[in-house]
Order: sequence, then structure tokens, then C-alpha cells
Amino acid sequence: MNTPDPYSIPLEQIDVSDAYLFQQDAHWGFFERLRKEAPVHYCPESKFGPYWSVTKFNDIMAVEKNHDQFSSEEGITLGPPTTVPEEEIMDTPMFIAMDPPKHDVQRATVQPVVEPRNLQALEGTIRERAAGILDSLPRGETFNWVDRVSIELTTQMLATLFDFPFEERRKLTRWSDVATATPGHGVVETMDERREELHECLAYFTRLWNERVNEPPAHDLISMLAHGENTRHMAPMEFLGNLILLIVGGNDTTRNSISGGVLALNQFPGEYEKLRADPSPKLIGNMVSEIIRWQTPLAYMLRTAVEDTDFCGQRIREGDRLCMWYVSGNRDDEVIDNPNDFIIDRRNARHHLSFGFGIHRCMGNRLAEMQLRVLWEEIMKRFRFVEVVGEPVRTLSAFVKGYLELPVRVHEH
Repeated sequence: MNTPDPYSIPLEQIDVSDAYLFQQDAHWGFFERLRKEAPVHYCPESKFGPYWSVTKFNDIMAVEKNHDQFSSEEGITLGPPTTVPEEEIMDTPMFIAMDPPKHDVQRATVQPVVEPRNLQALEGTIRERAAGILDSLPRGETFNWVDRVSIELTTQMLATLFDFPFEERRKLTRWSDVATATPGHGVVETMDERREELHECLAYFTRLWNERVNEPPAHDLISMLAHGENTRHMAPMEFLGNLILLIVGGNDTTRNSISGGVLALNQFPGEYEKLRADPSPKLIGNMVSEIIRWQTPLAYMLRTAVEDTDFCGQRIREGDRLCMWYVSGNRDDEVIDNPNDFIIDRRNARHHLSFGFGIHRCMGNRLAEMQLRVLWEEIMKRFRFVEVVGEPVRTLSAFVKGYLELPVRVHEH
């Protein structure tokens, strides 16, 4: 598919919610133009209906911080295309799509799973699993890094956090893919099929819930929800909504940063040389923040205006939807020097938008960083070079910015 030149389209016709722009890695020029010419940009027509794009770092922060005026209650994504009949849409409330006070108490129920004490206990498990996965990789042949490493490590971790039957862990991967997929593009064919599979997910987890609720409280996410004062009476669809949030949040984001890091180091070979010269935990830790910024695994989050307001010179009406494009804010050269370059020893590498900001900041951000750090420490012990040997196949999504395939070969020291 030929991607149009971003400057050849009238400004008011630009629609950055087009998933094909992301699949072709062709969105960068469009965001660059919006940051320069229309940092708060109205798109009157898209397949999701009208929406505003907020594309600069500080403006995104302003929307994030102002949850009284810009609400999450109407959802965090643009949602299904406007052509989908209302009755086919599943209503799955989740705490990320809630405002205080309900958001705060539900989030607080599951927050302990990623407390520093628990993370410390998990580090050994992550290291053991990362080592096992890397040791099992084929030498001297091409394989798909996404499937063999990125998905496998994050899915094993998710199974641990849920205390989910380990041998069935790939169900979690599938449900994550189904939850974020656009029907008709390879994952599921119809909205009905999507609904059916997510009902299977709900039935499976309801069984686990019923087991855990009759056992003493434990440190897994299902037990925490089943015993939590503010979550144990959740309606089934709200339970499903929170499951999808935790599955996608714990899976897609880390998975795509693991793949994105390998790609970035191949695209910036000088940085790979830096890493080989100094594979210390300190430099790897800094590189992890840079990977997460450079990849930006979730491209945007949505907010809805609760009243008419003036924002950055634009009149936003009550009910208008605003996309905070993290993927654009993370490339804003007024805040980040040389933002299109991948620099593993970048100063202030943690100053990025990928985890969101304010009350909805990603709950598992420290866990994601730890998984990436441990994995790269183990990669550097074993391999001189993880070489990308073909073009990545990217996800068809304007929300999950990720990869389906990344063909690589590994070269030992």
C-alpha cells in the first residue's frame, strides 16, 4: 500500500487513527506535521467518528493531569468503528476507564502485586525463565523473535501473576490479541467471534475466581480481586474488563518493547557497540527506559471532555474525544533532544510518556522495566549480536504499537 506524503493532504483531512499508517511505519511524518502546524488537531471524519489529536509532550501532560475536565469514563480507546451496530459492542468496564473515587479503590486492590517487595521476589523467577528461553533458541538459523522470546517471556510472567495454569499460558496471549484486534484482519473475523472468545476468557477466569474465593487470600491477581473489599462484588462484565486490562497491560506492552529493543539496536549499530563495551546493569537500566520511549508500545490513550473548554487555542466541546498521542509526544523535539535517535545512555531517559502520567500511570511500569533489564542482562551474557535479518511485520493497530514477526539470528560470543 502506497502511503501518501503527509504534506500532500489538506490539514483537516489528516486522520492519524488509520491503522495502516502504523502497520507501514508511516505515521511519523503525519505526527511531525501536526506537532508543527496543529498540535491540537480536529479530525471530523474517521472510521471511529470525530476526535481531537493532542500531539505535543507538554499538552499531553496537561490533559493527563486534568482528570476533572478530561474523563476516562467513556473509554480509553477510540473503540469499534462507527459501522458496528450498538448491540454487537461488549460493555466491559475497567478501572483504567474510570474516574476517582472508583478508579482509586479498584486499582489499590491489585497494586500490591507490583509492590517493591513482591518485585524483588519475582526477579529470580524472571531471570531463570529468561535464561531458559534464551538457552533454548536455535543457533545458526533464522527464527521469529516475537514468538520465541517476547511473547514467551511475558506470557510466562503473566501466568505467574495470575497464578494461571502454566501449561495453558498461551490462552493469555490469545485473549490479549483478541481483545485488541480489529475484526477481519487475521486475529478474529467478526465482532461475534471476538465476543465469543472473550466470553470464554470470562468463563475460565470465573472458575479460577470461584476456587480462590474459597481459599485464604494469596498474592496473585485473581485472589486479590476475589478477596478485595472493593472488587469482590464486581459484575461479570466488569471482572472481564479488568481482566482484559491486566492481560493487555501485562502482555502487549512489555512484549512489544522486547521486540522493539532488538530492532532499535540493529537500526543504531553504534549503540549496540556501546552496549557490548559496557553491559553493566546501570547502562542496561537506562537503555530500558530509552527502549520504552523509542517503542512507545501503546500509541495513545483517550479522554472525553466533560464540559466546554478552551485548550491550546481550540474550543473543545463537552463530549468531544481527545487522543493523547504518546507516540508523538515521545518524539517532541521541544522536550526531548534528538528524539528520533535511539541513544542508550540518554540523559533523563525516564522522562517519557509511554506509561502515561498522573492517576492512570501504568501500574506495572516497574515490572515491565525489570523484565526488560533482566532479559538484556541475560542476552548480553550469551550473545554478541541478536541480528535482525528481515523486515519486521507490524501490528495492524493504531493503539497497540507492536510486532507480529521479527526474523533474527543469534550470534554467540
